Amino acid sequence: MPTPTLLYLINGPTRQPISQLDDRFAAFGLSVERYWAYNNEFPADLTRYQGIVLAGSPHGAYEDIPWIHREHQLIQEAAALGIPMLGICFGSQILASALCGRDQVFRRSTCDIGYVPMQVAALAHADPVVGGMPDASPMFVWHNDEVRASHPDMVILAASADCPNQVWRWRNQPIWGVQGHLEISLVHAPAWFADCRDVMISDGADVDALLASAVEQTAAQTILQRFADYIAHPTPINQ
Repeated sequence: MPTPTLLYLINGPTRQPISQLDDRFAAFGLSVERYWAYNNEFPADLTRYQGIVLAGSPHGAYEDIPWIHREHQLIQEAAALGIPMLGICFGSQILASALCGRDQVFRRSTCDIGYVPMQVAALAHADPVVGGMPDASPMFVWHNDEVRASHPDMVILAASADCPNQVWRWRNQPIWGVQGHLEISLVHAPAWFADCRDVMISDGADVDALLASAVEQTAAQTILQRFADYIAHPTPINQ
C-alpha cells in the first residue's frame, strides 16, 4: 500500500513553527507536503492527499485577508472530496467557519489560557480519532476566538469549564476541530512559552506559573496518532 500523503497547511508567520507538528506526522509514517498558507501558498490539486492538517495562526478566521478566503475555499473543496481533516486552534475555527458559517467563530470577552481538564463526551469514546482521550485529560488552551457549540452539524466531543466546544467533529464525516494546542509537548513548552511570552502576558497569563504547571499532554496527543492511523485506514463513522 502506498504511503498516505498529508497536506500540512502552515497558517503562521514562520515556515517552521517551534512545535514541529509536521515532523511529528512524518514520524507517524505519513508523507507530509507542507504549504505556507500564510504566505498564500496552496496546492493546485487536492486529489493527491489522503488527509489535511490545518495549523494555528495569530489571525482570526473572520478576517478579510486573501489567504484566509482561499483556505475557506480549500476546506470546502476537501470536504466535498471526502478528505479527512484535522484543524488545531485557528485550524478548528476556520473549519467551523468554512463548513458551518462565518458566524460560528466569535471573539471572547476574555482569553482562555492554561492547562485545563477536558470534559470528554460519552459518545467521543466511539470516535475513531478522539476515542483515546479519557475524561479529565489535560490540554493546553490559548484562545481569544472560539467556535460556537450550537450548530446542528457539529458533534461536540469535548468541552471545558470555560469553553463548551473544545473538540468537535463535522457531522459523521472525518473532519475534526481541536481548540487547544495539544501539539505542544512538554519538551517544547519552555521554548514556545518564551517565544510567546509578551503576547501571553498581554492576554493576562502568568507565564512562569504556566511553565510550572506544564504537563505532558499524552492523552490529548493520542488524537494526532489516531488521525494519522485513520488516514492510513479510513473507516465509516456511524455516529
